[in-house]
Amino acid sequence: MRYCDLSLPVPVDQLFTYELPESLRHRALPGARVVVPFGSRKLTGVILLTHDVAPPYAVKRVEKLLDEVPVLDAGLLQLAKWIAHYYCAPLGEVLRSMAPTTAETSRSKVYTLTDTGRDVLRQLLFQTEDEEPAIQLLRLLERRSLSAAHLLKSAQAAGRSPKQLEKLAHPQAPGVSVVRESPGRLPAAKSALASLEKKGWITVEEDISTKDPLRAPAEQLRVRFTIRPEGLKLPKAEREFLAFLELHPGEHQLSELDKTLKNASQTARSLARRQLLGIRHAPLALTSSERPPHALNPHQQAAFDQIRASLDARVFEAFLLQGVTGSGKTEVYLNAIEHVLSQGRSALLLVPEIALTPAVAGQFFTRFGDRVAILHSAFSDSERAEQWRRIRQGEATVVVATRSGVFAPMKNLGLLLVDEEHDGSYKQQEAPRYHGRDVAVVRASQAGATVVLGSATPSLETRYNVQRDKYKLIELPERVAHRPMPIVDIVDMRQEFLETRTQNPFSRQLLDALRDRLDAGEQSMLLLNRRGFSAFVTCRGCGERIECPNCAVTLTYHKRDRRLLCHYCSHAAKIPDRCPKCDSDYLNFMGTGAEKVEDELHKALPGARIARMDRDTITTKRHFETILTGFREKNYDILVGTQMIAKGHDIPNVTLVGLVNADIGLGVPDFRAAERTFQLLTQASGRAGRGDLPGRVILQTINPEHYAIRLAAVQDYPAFYEKEILFRRSMKYPPFAALANLLVRDEKQEDALRKSTELERLLKPEPEGMKVMGPAPAPVPRLKAEFRYQILIKASDRKKLNELLHSIRRYALEQKWGLTSLVIDVDPLSLQ
Repeated sequence: MRYCDLSLPVPVDQLFTYELPESLRHRALPGARVVVPFGSRKLTGVILLTHDVAPPYAVKRVEKLLDEVPVLDAGLLQLAKWIAHYYCAPLGEVLRSMAPTTAETSRSKVYTLTDTGRDVLRQLLFQTEDEEPAIQLLRLLERRSLSAAHLLKSAQAAGRSPKQLEKLAHPQAPGVSVVRESPGRLPAAKSALASLEKKGWITVEEDISTKDPLRAPAEQLRVRFTIRPEGLKLPKAEREFLAFLELHPGEHQLSELDKTLKNASQTARSLARRQLLGIRHAPLALTSSERPPHALNPHQQAAFDQIRASLDARVFEAFLLQGVTGSGKTEVYLNAIEHVLSQGRSALLLVPEIALTPAVAGQFFTRFGDRVAILHSAFSDSERAEQWRRIRQGEATVVVATRSGVFAPMKNLGLLLVDEEHDGSYKQQEAPRYHGRDVAVVRASQAGATVVLGSATPSLETRYNVQRDKYKLIELPERVAHRPMPIVDIVDMRQEFLETRTQNPFSRQLLDALRDRLDAGEQSMLLLNRRGFSAFVTCRGCGERIECPNCAVTLTYHKRDRRLLCHYCSHAAKIPDRCPKCDSDYLNFMGTGAEKVEDELHKALPGARIARMDRDTITTKRHFETILTGFREKNYDILVGTQMIAKGHDIPNVTLVGLVNADIGLGVPDFRAAERTFQLLTQASGRAGRGDLPGRVILQTINPEHYAIRLAAVQDYPAFYEKEILFRRSMKYPPFAALANLLVRDEKQEDALRKSTELERLLKPEPEGMKVMGPAPAPVPRLKAEFRYQILIKASDRKKLNELLHSIRRYALEQKWGLTSLVIDVDPLSLQ
């Protein structure tokens, strides 16, 4: 085929036609990525179609094929088109989010001397020591093209006045690449290069190339003996290396062989490039020993039997596995996966949080060994790329992943499992704004697979789909081994204040319970779903609050870092000594965060060993594993955290869970506030009493009468569902209406207001069967230096809503609005 139609990561709904070079016409297949020129840039696109029909205009040529084997198969391409249509997103952006990480490719800009530049150099007969840096760079380019980083390295190696080059250096020079091995570390001669390009003395071209996977660190590579090369003359070092592997069967970590054999790393890579030994990435240090499954109780067995029948039928079917916390849903998952593997098919498990991945992955590695692959955003690019490769080649048939893992290139997919399906983490907050749970259901439908949505507190939409017979309900009504549900006490903090006259974050009842657990050698968990030490800083003299200069929110005080931080844009500021408005020194730190809870606990219980787990303490991919492992191994008595500790963790020695401020989410202006509160409290309460010892939960609240808190205390989901569904029906909120949020944003308030007014006129009169609310300032009216207005649309007909949203997007493109001016969020989970 001579031509190919590509989807490029640009915000327009069209395909672009390029000509394939002769060498690629039989190799470039749909689903493969190619590098193409696009204006002054080079972009990576995905081939959707190859053909011989010449377009009626001149076309550019494809420059490079990145994938000999397509990274996206026909099923994933079909899924991408559905996502683009349903969520009103450009297809190119969807495909970019689905394709593997850019770790497999490297971008750089190559500088080449032009004929004019050569003429300039010819006029300079003599080279002097004090030449301008720009002239030094021209001389370096006289022989060959170089990247910016190589220019600097060559200049310094040749003794070309590095001090002068350093004067021009800038660590984040736009438009200048850095050496691939250490991106972002070497400076670039920004001013000199820009000047030379402007004068026409050099040209700049972007280069995208495939990285060598064998350049990964030795700690990430494992080697094994495969064949003895016959009749092939090898250097002595390679012969000895292969002989060692043959005498020592099995896999060896390359970094360990470096300690035993001289130049082992270099020798292994040389042999691997000629395919004379087996080599693979192994970034995970998890056990691969297998063990038999646990015996299922009657409820678990009944649940598994229903799922197994669906797997045997090999047709699409959707289940809601609703079980109380501690009911053994994971063991049902494991048995279902084992069955689908016996059929020669693969399985995908989605979990909502990175913090859940290590514990879940450990169970899966124990059961399925090296057949397991892990995908989540905390991995390095090289680790993620290696996992993607293993999945695509069929080496890994069980995948445990967070949200984006729903796009894993599974072969012969038979089972999709979505654990904690209600969790808001499955909703992507940047374009394309897809919901991982819903995409999983659609992918299962297209693949003819079985999908199981598991939760103790299902979302109302999922539970309503059971009523509509779209999903089948499977229930696990009791905990494994007949363990009792925890005893829950509700503490009214209003009465606590009247009796103690102190603003202590802990009630007397909670402190007494913590002391009892310490004395008994048992563990406790305390949850407060708010980061930082204090919620905000205010002046007692004039009432001024210290706000973020980029966002219409107050800055949060972080005591450990000694700074004020915005949790939206990450703006940081020093703690002021005096009020910036009235110059008063009466500054007050208001509110309580997880950091303050930890601090107050140290004061109240000086002998306790306390750990905290939130976004501030977990800064690397291993931190959450270290904290959770330490807590599980009883190195800590109390674990303090945000919602990260509320779900999925199974730690038998935890007998007390305290909710410091149980109603912290009820005041949010969102129709889902009660549902989120109920789910969080129920999930957090479920962490107590999961071992042989009974559990206790203490809910501290100033709204003890609220139904979300009362029903969470007794874990009565059916009663909560019936009450909440009446509210949704009367107010025509999901699941009784399709919802879309239009967010208009601009750095200038008048432009944001003008654009939102244009949309208001476009939506008048209201389309039939729809309710349009707004425009109005967003709950956070200014965010990341942009003013924000929103329009909420309810519709009784989802198809008509989709057509309307696409017409609105076309209008924004026709009016040449900025690429980020209009955000369309279909099925929004948050209206912030």
